[in-house]
Order: sequence, then C-alpha cells, then structure tokens
Amino acid sequence: MRVLITGASRGIGRALLDHYTASPGTEAFGTVRGAAADTDRRLLPLDVTRPEDFPPLAARLDGAPLDLLVCNAGVFPGPDRSLATGIPASDFAAAFAVNVTGVWLTVEALLPALRLAPAPRIAIVSSLMGSSARAPGGSYAYRASKAAVTNLGRNLAADLASQGVAVGVYHPGWVRTNMGGPGADIGIAEAVAGLTTRFDALGPASTGVFEGWDGTPLAF
Repeated sequence: MRVLITGASRGIGRALLDHYTASPGTEAFGTVRGAAADTDRRLLPLDVTRPEDFPPLAARLDGAPLDLLVCNAGVFPGPDRSLATGIPASDFAAAFAVNVTGVWLTVEALLPALRLAPAPRIAIVSSLMGSSARAPGGSYAYRASKAAVTNLGRNLAADLASQGVAVGVYHPGWVRTNMGGPGADIGIAEAVAGLTTRFDALGPASTGVFEGWDGTPLAF
C-alpha cells in the first residue's frame, strides 16, 4: 500500500506518517512546507497554497498507484480573535487557502495516481468545528473553512463514486498538539489509532461519511 499525508512536519500528520511507515507492506510519504530534510527520505516539499508545487510532487511519485491520500495540512489563524477584537480579512484568506483550496489542489494533482490503485481512498481531516449543527460562535475563519472543506469532501465523494474512489471526512478529536493545546481531550496516539481505523474502514459503501476519530457519525 502507498500512502501520502500532507502536513506531516509535526502533530497528527507526523504521527500518521510514523504509523504508516511502521505498517508492514506500506510505503508512506509526508509533505512539509519548505525544503524537506535530507535525513528523512519520507518527506517531500509541498506548500498546499502554491499550485506550482504540485507538478513536482506528482512527478516524485513516479506515476505509481496511490492507495490512500490523507489531506491533513491545516491552519488555525487568529484563534484568540473575536467580534470584540475584530477579525481581519487575512484570517479568512489564510484559512481558506490552506484548509479548503489546499485540499482541492492536492486531490486534483494526485487523482491520476489514485485512479491507478485498486481501491483508492481520500481521507480529509476536517473538524467538528465545521459542523453547522454545532455553532456556539467564535473562531469564525477556522469554522467557516472547515465547514467548506467538509462540503467539498461530500461533493468529491459524489463525483468520484463512479470511479471507485472513496472519500471520507474526519474529526480527529480535540488533540493535545501545538494547535489543540495542552488542555485538549486526547493524546496524539489515541487520535491516530482512531483515525487509521476509520481510514481502513473507508470504501465504496461508506464514501461521503463525516465521522469522529472514534467512529461517531457527525452532523453536517
């Protein structure tokens, strides 16, 4: 099996890369912004906001089948900003450039490699904060971008079903990472164990799902 994970420099992305690297019969790659470290051959350079970065990435995969694409790269600009403090347009631009357009560009570039696999899967790491059914206010740019990428995943699932490409959207949990903070609910190992179980279960019968790391169905 061949796996590619975007945003693998740290946190959940790096832990997913380590998980798949340790899985027998699996070749795993991860992407990082800027120059990849020469000491880790698994890492490939990619800034998901730069369309020009994608052709070299696709070429590095040598036209071989890609079984699982995990769109994990994400940003949370201005987490402490609010209506009271004001939210600059740049927060929305940054969130959508990475969390939405970046996912689209990644899928678009790697779809030819996915189509070569016998049972290709796309896993989009979104968030419960993108659920319109759960809207307590605040974190406007992040919530809006995650709602948009969840919708994007659902529409990709519909369009790619006839091509045998399954697409799932997942909430990783509130995880103790640099983004989630030390007071989050679960550790990285628990999140990765749950997410990889969900990715393994993804297929034609479940394409279009929006689930939590623990398998809980989530409302859109």
